[in-house]
Amino acid sequence: MKRFLLINMLFISLHCLAQQNRWLLGDSNSIQWKIDDRLPHQDNIEMSGKFVSAVVHYGVNADHSFFINRDIVWPMLRTIPNNTHASLIRSFNLDVIKMIAVNKKQVQQEKVTEITLNGKLIVKSRINDSLELVRTIFPSTGLPLLCEKYELVNTGNKSVTVEIPQLNIESATSPDDGVEGSYQLIVQTKNAGTIELHPSQSLTFYLYFSGKKKGQDYSNIDVEKELIKRNNLLLLFSENLVLETPDTILNRAFAFAKIRAAESIYQTKEGPMHGPGGLSYYAAIWANDQAEYINPFFPYLGYNYGIESAVNAYRHFAKFINKEYKPIPSSIVAEGTDIWDGAGDRGDAAMIAYGAARFALSQGDKKNAGELWPLIEWCLEYNKRKLNKEGVVTSHSDELEGRFPSGKANLSTSSLYYDALISAAYLGKALEKEKKQIALYKSAAIALKKNINTYFGATVMGYNTYRYYEGNEKLRSWICIPLTVNIFDRKQGTIDALFSPELWTDDGLASQAGDKTFWDRSTLYALRGLFAAGDTKRGLKYLQYYSNRRLLGEHVPYPVEAYPEGNQRQLSAESGLYCRVYTEGLFGIRPVDLNAFTITPQLPDEWDFIRLKKVHGFQKEFDVEVKREGDKIRLKVSTTATVVFNQLILNGSTQTIRF
Repeated sequence: MKRFLLINMLFISLHCLAQQNRWLLGDSNSIQWKIDDRLPHQDNIEMSGKFVSAVVHYGVNADHSFFINRDIVWPMLRTIPNNTHASLIRSFNLDVIKMIAVNKKQVQQEKVTEITLNGKLIVKSRINDSLELVRTIFPSTGLPLLCEKYELVNTGNKSVTVEIPQLNIESATSPDDGVEGSYQLIVQTKNAGTIELHPSQSLTFYLYFSGKKKGQDYSNIDVEKELIKRNNLLLLFSENLVLETPDTILNRAFAFAKIRAAESIYQTKEGPMHGPGGLSYYAAIWANDQAEYINPFFPYLGYNYGIESAVNAYRHFAKFINKEYKPIPSSIVAEGTDIWDGAGDRGDAAMIAYGAARFALSQGDKKNAGELWPLIEWCLEYNKRKLNKEGVVTSHSDELEGRFPSGKANLSTSSLYYDALISAAYLGKALEKEKKQIALYKSAAIALKKNINTYFGATVMGYNTYRYYEGNEKLRSWICIPLTVNIFDRKQGTIDALFSPELWTDDGLASQAGDKTFWDRSTLYALRGLFAAGDTKRGLKYLQYYSNRRLLGEHVPYPVEAYPEGNQRQLSAESGLYCRVYTEGLFGIRPVDLNAFTITPQLPDEWDFIRLKKVHGFQKEFDVEVKREGDKIRLKVSTTATVVFNQLILNGSTQTIRF
């Protein structure tokens, strides 16, 4: 009874916190902050293109004036030493509006009225009661530029004279600090000058920040064209893989997560590389963030550049296959020219096999799948050789790299290996591999599932769940992993533990009971597992709370990495994990062939429908609709050409869809 009351108190707390939003849903996949008296307030957002990324710190001061500072990253301007963190980064706190003169007087008072986020940062404000200003800040999609567009409108009844400064600030980095010598940084305005602005007339000028190598020329920049390209990319994301539920906040959070998940891909000299970001991780790939988290998502989004980056990532990891079965690197850095393996074997081979097999199946391209097969095969053999006498996988650490203890064998690595074995059996059949090999994968998965439950299954802090490693006596957030790979033997105790006062915090799951540290990745895995296990009541409540906090709260609009480490950086792959809560959790999509998947829809009792439109994968584009009809649900899967499946089924039952 005491535990039941605590859980109910948590639900009440979630509801109350959700009412304290700073942001509101806006039009056209946006959110808006209507400036009130809850000031001062500052936040930051990361936005990325192929050759640039920027963490823009913005806010409104107590007097309603605007605050801005930009940390701009040029991932392909490599610095010395050329390691994981060797992207050129510079900060710019320039506010060009403070340099403008109106009627021969420098702007003294700018009052912000509204800020909008929609894949761009848009700031509306008023100057001297007679001018309305709109800033639009965004990264170039294909050039090393952060662009800013400024629109001024005379809303008064008298003409005003506006002086826009001509800026052309150039600086050069030390040639001793750059892999390719000195780099040039330029801050420049366009359309500067003195203009008489009559009532209702407007003017537009631009500011951009660029970084270049010797011999590159970005002197003829058209910011309007760059804005069109950014808008076209955002439109592509918004029109593919569209989530429709009765909850508009969830729909919008999903739409935003697609942006952050897919924008953070950098065109390195060794091909496109998806990067986490956060002013630290660029022009490089990781076995967890890329191979495990984001790459299996890209086929469903139908973003060709994302798919290309996924294939490129697996190709880079495949270069490290070796006959001695030495560990594969955790990360390939510096545009593919170096590696990082500072944490030893983190279970990286399990991460790669898990992600590569799911990606190959759902992408549905037999040629690509065949190319990835040797990597998957090697990773599975590596894990097999790492089994201890109890039949679970040993590793030096896990993806938290020793931040928290993980023992000699941890639950995460073995669970990922288990799922990889199942996917490899499906993929091997699709590629017509030897039946004996496929049978061995299946039997190994059966044995491993039993060993996981025997070795890790335990009562921890009163919950019938899993110990994360031998000797572990505190609840850990990663006990959610078995639920995401359909191991449900201890699902009730595990769910109760995950969403108990011992682990749940205002910001999701604590990494360990009693600790303030949280990592969104484990919270997102847990939410996915909660739906997969069929607990839609709790799943919906916690998903709504989490989504509301990340989309409309104080630090918006994306999932984050961790706290206190990184101070909640908006790393990219976490947004991919957010989307997978729906595709793999709520809808229960699991690839089982190059042209087939199983689907286990979990329609919450509170809802009458859920839909995914323009889903890509298996070389098709299709829609999925789940609709309540009496005590059953109707599942409809259709392409533009045909209805593939249309039947009444039991909610939570599994169906196979084959194209």
